[in-house]
Amino acid sequence: MVPEEHDWLQHRVTRVADAEDDRLAPYRNVRERDLVGREGRFIAEGKVVLNVLLSNPAFAVESLLVLENRLAGLSQQLKLCPPDVPVYCVSREVMDAIAGFPMHRGILAVGRRNAPQSIDALIDGMPDKALAVTLCGISNHDNMGSIFRNAAAFEADCILMDETSCDPLYRKAIRVSVGAALKVPFAREGSIEAIVTKLQTAGFDIFALSPAGTTDIYDAKPSRRVALLLGTEGGGLPKLLLQKLKTVKIPMSGSFDSLNVATASGIALSRFSRFSGL
Repeated sequence: MVPEEHDWLQHRVTRVADAEDDRLAPYRNVRERDLVGREGRFIAEGKVVLNVLLSNPAFAVESLLVLENRLAGLSQQLKLCPPDVPVYCVSREVMDAIAGFPMHRGILAVGRRNAPQSIDALIDGMPDKALAVTLCGISNHDNMGSIFRNAAAFEADCILMDETSCDPLYRKAIRVSVGAALKVPFAREGSIEAIVTKLQTAGFDIFALSPAGTTDIYDAKPSRRVALLLGTEGGGLPKLLLQKLKTVKIPMSGSFDSLNVATASGIALSRFSRFSGL
């Protein structure tokens, strides 16, 4: 690092030696609690996730907490932060005391979702040829993060969730998604029945994934607008909904029950994405 850049970096950073400092309160004990639900605020963890957060105007950074030995490698990211965003630098001992567990990545940020979109707005804004992921009752944050990662990899246009699904801005979901939860447009509201009705009205061909599906997923013929519907592990999708929709299954060994929902989402997205050649 050149001397001028080093001087700029030191001027940009506030060093904090006390884990009980009130300025660090949003980061305290992030393993035990989360900022989700507090006026759209959330915790982002790691350099890769920070890069995604800084690149998406739908989100803002409120502050950063950085381990002292990670600071030099963040000069480019810090230049992207508005000058009024506090950057706190701490020792390993202080970082671990604040977080409540050993923080191997050494980079945390408090982010804020600026203007959450509604399901209606997302559906209305999708192109003529579109691929949407629709989730019902996904309550596991690891699965939620993995589904977002798959959706980003196969360029789904959005993810629509019912109100019983967990918030994808939970710290663990963001981390598992490798930042995709901050990249793929999403909305979370209302009942799954209402979401399905809106998709049908907008001309989407809905494929409900189920081990008991009537059609092999590789035999399904999609239209220009496709919505993949996935339900929670164990219970799956509501039976009344399955009776009304096209159901597809992923072929697998007859001696095994089903796939993890995140794995199933990856297979289904691969099948219906633009990369499949359909």
